[in-house]
Amino acid sequence: MKTKVLKIDLSAPGASAILEAAACVHKGGLVVFPTETVYGIAADNSNPVAMKRLREVKKRSDDKPFSVMIAQKELVRNYTSYTDPKLFKLIDRYWPGPLTVIVPAAGEKTGATIGIRIPDHPVALRLVENARCTIAAPSANFEGNPAPTTCAEALRDLEGLVDIAIDSGKVNIGTASTIVDFTKPRPTVVREGVISQKDVDAVVGRKNILFVCTGNSCRSVMAEYLLKKRVKGRQNVDVASCGTGVLFPTSASQEAVQVLKSFGMDAREHLSQPVTNMLLKKSDLVFVMTRAHRSQVLERVPGVEARVYLLGEFRSAAALREADLDIPDPIGHARAQYQACAAFIEDCLDRVVPLI
Repeated sequence: MKTKVLKIDLSAPGASAILEAAACVHKGGLVVFPTETVYGIAADNSNPVAMKRLREVKKRSDDKPFSVMIAQKELVRNYTSYTDPKLFKLIDRYWPGPLTVIVPAAGEKTGATIGIRIPDHPVALRLVENARCTIAAPSANFEGNPAPTTCAEALRDLEGLVDIAIDSGKVNIGTASTIVDFTKPRPTVVREGVISQKDVDAVVGRKNILFVCTGNSCRSVMAEYLLKKRVKGRQNVDVASCGTGVLFPTSASQEAVQVLKSFGMDAREHLSQPVTNMLLKKSDLVFVMTRAHRSQVLERVPGVEARVYLLGEFRSAAALREADLDIPDPIGHARAQYQACAAFIEDCLDRVVPLI
């Protein structure tokens, strides 16, 4: 069998070649394809015949698993139930990109793991999107040989052993992806590429604090900026806010901006953002304004329950009453209502800051 080579110009990648290659993978074939790191081999991870053939082509033993490629960050939930925010901080920073994470595999026996990555290459991403299956994607070489950076290098080992090879020229990086193992006591680089252990530690070591309200125009904005003022100078803390009802970016309310100005904070450039699963998953602490917000958050991502708190729970003992746990929405009210809301938030932050 002679391998069919499909040439793709990255300045104008044709859809037909990628669709042909994706169909080949979906039918159980093997396809050599480019990523930003090295050339890989794509196979349908759920097809036993294709995976047996991939092992034979790679000359890889049965006890060494293959990593898989996905096209969207949110799809990681299909492969693992792991919920540590360190994982989501790292993939939010480096995906798509030269990072593979090893995590506990979902629905498998105890101890089973899986490697996952999102490539930062237009051909690879479109191949993954169009194959309509989970793609196993080791490097396109015999086990022990150097990973190929061009299609020609890949075919030195694999000519006639794979069905299709996509040639889009030399890859950008030329070094295999960094592999970070999240099943160890700390996220550990077990194969270093362009991302180092120092890089990993810097990302996962940051504290992410998130405030959630409805429109992300007043309560959560005031909480965000007031906490930022208190942690100013701490390089390892990130503070953000979002809203459960945000449909498109809007500025903070003028009243909130004016109240924050009285605290020495400039919120004129703030733009609201919607709550997302990734924002919730990568946050170490999530503070919501009301019980309704808490219910909405947990409906989206039940796995973050242990990290979600009503901000009102942190009121001082003198002010803490069950009826006061929800922070009232000042929108549409006079400036005094905003000032009272800010005072409420400030009182809560006195007990939040020591937790960070």
